[in-house]
Amino acid sequence: MKRGLFSKVVFSFIFTMLFGLMAGTLVFAAPPVKIGALFSVSGPAAFLGEPERNTAQMVVDEINKTGGIKGRKLELVVIDTQGDPAKAVQGVNKLIKDNKVVAIIGPSTTGDSMAVIPVVEKAGIPLISCAAGIKITEPVKKWVFKTAQNDGLAVAKIYEYLNKQKISKIAILTVSDGFGSSGREQLAAHAKAFGIDIISNETYGPKDTDMTAQLTKIRAGGAQAIICWGTNPGPAVVARNVKQLGIKLPLFMSHGVSSKKFIELAGPAAEGIILPSGRVIVANQMPKTDYQKKALLSYVNGYKKVYKVEGDHFGGHAWDAMMLLTNAIEKAGDNPSAIRDQLEKTAKFAGIGGTFSYSAQDHAGLTKDAFVLVEIKNQNWKLVK
Repeated sequence: MKRGLFSKVVFSFIFTMLFGLMAGTLVFAAPPVKIGALFSVSGPAAFLGEPERNTAQMVVDEINKTGGIKGRKLELVVIDTQGDPAKAVQGVNKLIKDNKVVAIIGPSTTGDSMAVIPVVEKAGIPLISCAAGIKITEPVKKWVFKTAQNDGLAVAKIYEYLNKQKISKIAILTVSDGFGSSGREQLAAHAKAFGIDIISNETYGPKDTDMTAQLTKIRAGGAQAIICWGTNPGPAVVARNVKQLGIKLPLFMSHGVSSKKFIELAGPAAEGIILPSGRVIVANQMPKTDYQKKALLSYVNGYKKVYKVEGDHFGGHAWDAMMLLTNAIEKAGDNPSAIRDQLEKTAKFAGIGGTFSYSAQDHAGLTKDAFVLVEIKNQNWKLVK
């Protein structure tokens, strides 16, 4: 073989090898799928946002350990809203414009969620909120879904129990924020259907540290039970004030305090309080036939292995959001519009918060069966049967 021809053959061989290596490297180094997260990791709502952030990162790590989604790793970009709607809006704009995320999970609170909805709707980015307010998905918004059980479902669960106990006259005490206002509306809206008469109707501020004035009015009003609607720390203050005033009425809380943090804050005053919750905090007490038990125990034990504490009701919202989202990405790819369309096709997904079935008419996807009632006994949760 002539030297010139030999050189051309060698060069061609080397070029082919280098091109193959480069192509292989490009495939291996495919860019990650960026998922945004808005959580109240610090501030008053940190008891919501911290387990949500931890859970979302745990899910991402587990998926990446097994090779990602179709060979592409996931990258979770978390922004701490501090429970401030203005910071949530700043955060969602950063995630969309700077980080170029394909979808967003969170925020943790109803107020933050309502604040960012106009932004994601305009940008065409799917959002799966972890907050409970019914207005997040009613009326339906094209790009917005949620995993936290609607507060209307929680109200129905409490009212059903009151009917069984032949309690018809109640007092309500709600916090004056997005979550409390939504709960207040639902408590009033469902009362007539259950034969409930709200004879005392009081509110308190998110930063209030004493509710004895409101509770003194309630005590004089003739109610048979009290329902407090809020998130920590206010409900714990209410519980302590009820005990201090010697009020013997049954006290009910919303699902907004469905974590051990409430028991810690309320102390002995938490004893006997009943509230609606997802099954996750009583996973071990559920029968073997329960359709969610496998997912519940997997999440609770997985979270405990990583973070040394059991997964809770709020972290479960993030687990559901991440699983719903990654399932959609696996089936539809990373195009935001395709993700949205696939989310809307979700049917009978057994998650932590319940079994989800979304549709064009329903972006919440749950029924009242997503809730169970739990009672606080000996500083722990007991399933009310």
